[in-house]
Amino acid sequence: MMKKLPIALYFLLAGLCAAAQPKKLDIVFIGNSITQGGGLQHPLQEAPPVKAWEWLKRAMPGTDIQYSNQGVSGSTTVDFLPATNKLFNNVVKAADAFKADKDATLVFSMVLGTNDSAIEGPNGSPVSPEQYRLNVKAILDRLLSSYPGCVIILHHPTWYSPNTYNSSRYLAEGLARLQAYFPVLDAIVAGYRSTHPGQVYTGYTGGFSYFKKHPELFIQENGREGVFQLHPNAKGAEELGTFWAQAIKKVVGRLK
Repeated sequence: MMKKLPIALYFLLAGLCAAAQPKKLDIVFIGNSITQGGGLQHPLQEAPPVKAWEWLKRAMPGTDIQYSNQGVSGSTTVDFLPATNKLFNNVVKAADAFKADKDATLVFSMVLGTNDSAIEGPNGSPVSPEQYRLNVKAILDRLLSSYPGCVIILHHPTWYSPNTYNSSRYLAEGLARLQAYFPVLDAIVAGYRSTHPGQVYTGYTGGFSYFKKHPELFIQENGREGVFQLHPNAKGAEELGTFWAQAIKKVVGRLK
């Protein structure tokens, strides 16, 4: 039979747990159509960032959490490069809107790579693993420079079926290239441990294997090579958002 904790120790532990999570959390989600909620009937209520926010609110009741969804359909790391003055500008606007709240922890949750991996179609595709590394680092370097106290979480992209071919061509070649990005992302995180300790983390990495096993979590889309799976349906978006949220909570729980 377990012994009851002394009341003083109980409150001490409770206080330590509360101190381990920030009082305010501002999250900017960076991604493509999967982040945006592409194909969903009600993306403003069903997209993964919405579901991540809802899960975090339940899991971190003492934290004031705000978010901005900067997912853009069809986007690649090329589109988000700071030097192009395109999509990165919207990320800056979203982060600056949170900047006035100096008590908050600013988190960038990023998932890019699906469109980079395509054989043709999206801007810059196909993006080689080395160019992908350079692009991701360019984005992160600017974020770290512009927002010195920020935290960046890099999630691995999710699986898509090897016959994926809509207005862009992905297929098995693209799927293989997508998987080549995973060790690149992990190496990027490892590289920042010495230059920016405590700021760049690996997030959710199981999206490829998990969603590959669950095709029922996708919208069934008609393409040039038959019915393919690329965008999560409402249930899939909820699960993906929850996985992202769990990774975010784990990261912010480590912060001092």
